[in-house]
Amino acid sequence: MNATIDRPNAGAVLDDKHVGHIRGAFGTILHHDNGPRQSWHHRLQTLLAIIGPGLIVMVGDNDAGAFGTYTQAGQNYGTTLLWTLLLLIPVLYVNQEMVLRLGAVTGVGHARLILERFGKFWGAFSVIDLFLLNALTIVTEFIGIALALDYLGVSKALGVSLSAILIMAAASTGDFRRFERFSMALVAGSLLLIPVFLAIHPPMAQIARDFVTPQLPEGAKLSDVMLLIIAIVGTTVAPWQLFFQQSYVIDKRITPRFMAYERADLWLGIVLVIVGAVAMMAFTAAAFAGKPEFGNFTDAGAVAAGLQQSAGRAVGVMFALALIDACIIGASAVSLSTAYALGDVLSMKHSLHRKPSDAKGFYVVYFGLIVLAAGLVLTPGAPLGLLTNAVQTLAGVLLPSATVFLLLLCNDKDVLGPWVNGRGLNVFTSAVIGVLVILSIILTASVMLPDATDENVILAILGGGGVLVLLGALATVALRTKGEIVKKIDPELRAAWRMPPLSKLPPAKLSKTSRLWMIVLRLYLVIAGGLVLWRIVMLALTAQ
Repeated sequence: MNATIDRPNAGAVLDDKHVGHIRGAFGTILHHDNGPRQSWHHRLQTLLAIIGPGLIVMVGDNDAGAFGTYTQAGQNYGTTLLWTLLLLIPVLYVNQEMVLRLGAVTGVGHARLILERFGKFWGAFSVIDLFLLNALTIVTEFIGIALALDYLGVSKALGVSLSAILIMAAASTGDFRRFERFSMALVAGSLLLIPVFLAIHPPMAQIARDFVTPQLPEGAKLSDVMLLIIAIVGTTVAPWQLFFQQSYVIDKRITPRFMAYERADLWLGIVLVIVGAVAMMAFTAAAFAGKPEFGNFTDAGAVAAGLQQSAGRAVGVMFALALIDACIIGASAVSLSTAYALGDVLSMKHSLHRKPSDAKGFYVVYFGLIVLAAGLVLTPGAPLGLLTNAVQTLAGVLLPSATVFLLLLCNDKDVLGPWVNGRGLNVFTSAVIGVLVILSIILTASVMLPDATDENVILAILGGGGVLVLLGALATVALRTKGEIVKKIDPELRAAWRMPPLSKLPPAKLSKTSRLWMIVLRLYLVIAGGLVLWRIVMLALTAQ
């Protein structure tokens, strides 16, 4: 039976530059080109024009924090934590597929949808926490650049300044294609990790085994291992990714008709980010195995020096250049996610198709974040180590809330129409949220009460939380409407369906259960976020 759905809407795009031809790095699709792609040649041309958002967001995720986290795992524990990356693959795909679907179907950014569907409190919260966390994240990107420059023997002041100018110049041409080509060049630069991997030649059999075999390092302190696992999750699945990809898909003018191609682009990005993460963990483990530095990670700069000792100067240089490359694409993407979000919420012009003179507010935010971060890194005595810790901690606390809103939006039929989530996806995402909350609680407890959070406490949280996650997943299935008939939808109507303008949307319909969980979430965020910030401030005052 075919379901009856409304005819395609005019759309709800907030910036008229978000409508028009798709002008990607490797091709163009005309605005009204809705014809079928029947030949492989035509399909390949379409894919080349579409690819970009998934690759950029995923490779941008392998940034300074990722370099530090993955190499720390390799240097301290070998390849025993590789399995965490395998478990994160479906999480990455599900989260990012939901936001690309929201972007293509609604034409409205993530922050604005939260504001419109859940009220001013959550709208303001989403933008404020994104702004704070992203600002700190961009600082870590320039810390990574500074570490690489120090290893290469280049002036930090000169290198950081030139990097900041390059990041700002690339986004301010008013030519979307030019920015995407710049970003794709950086994506290609991330492949420098491959020759490093080949030069170190870690044992492939052990890598394959540890990638599919969950285990914990022998003799390691459970609390330290759990915090590193949480850091791996936090650096691989970050809140900024959700906001960036949704807005970038909109700015590239991708519509539901090209959903399959954008999903392929996302899978390409996931493959690259996992290959890079595995490579870093593996070659660091092999380079430091049996040496005094094994188990004593300091920073990515020391990793470059260790790689040089193991395989020569060229290998250390390639790693340092890959780090700079990663930090540049990371700083660019994270800054854009913030500028896009503020542009959405404040109804400012916000598009890379516009020059700075035509979108002043958008570029002021983008430039301001870059200048602020670069300035902090170049300021003598700035608490850079504390800022790095703050990023990981706040990301762990805020990530569950971001996923909750993502799930609610993807079940809003007024927003996504025939593109809403299915039952299986909802159950999986609910379980992911439960696991993220458990990890967030462990992280918060470890930051607030480091001496009291021992192995027994962590095991109790994991055990109790695991039971609650299982019960929650079962409840999600049970509360679904029984006997729901799955109806077929005309593919052409589905491909053309867009969310109506925001002014025409009916009020969001939240169940009592959803409202209750949002209240609980609000309390948790206020308490956990407040305690973590208090702890960070106390540490800063103590350091002085």
